[in-house]
Amino acid sequence: MIYRMVDDETKVSTQVEPEVVEGEVVEQVESVGDGGTTDADMVMKLEGMIKNNNSQIAKISADLTEAREMLKDAFENDTTYREHADAAKEANKVKAATKAQILKQPQVAQIATNVKVLTSELKELKEALSDYLGEYNRLSGITEIEGDDGELLQIVYVAKLVKKPR
Repeated sequence: MIYRMVDDETKVSTQVEPEVVEGEVVEQVESVGDGGTTDADMVMKLEGMIKNNNSQIAKISADLTEAREMLKDAFENDTTYREHADAAKEANKVKAATKAQILKQPQVAQIATNVKVLTSELKELKEALSDYLGEYNRLSGITEIEGDDGELLQIVYVAKLVKKPR
């Protein structure tokens, strides 16, 4: 039994009956237990929910930007806050100059370079692991794998919408 969310409140179950065609197992179009909704109907509903959710995200993001701007203006219009912000800015300049002096020391510069190299390696390894896990899941259909310490690890995907490059 497979459960799917049709909308925010409705959970429906689907029962898949395989159909044999020339020695191959082919899945039929699934009918859903709410009166015959097909996968195509479910996709349309999901697409509508995705578009609705995405537009809500855009609206709230715009509202949040406006609210942040108003909050920023409130701080900038306060004399005491501006004085403290200027003092903090000056302290940050002194801190940055001190940091630059320390980074000029050969052993510290070597450590900083090592940190950059290790960060880059870690990023590449994580990207490769993501690719391996995707292919492992695609080929095997398995969503879990045993770690080196015997702990069961679950493969998790994060999806988001981004503008398509033109």
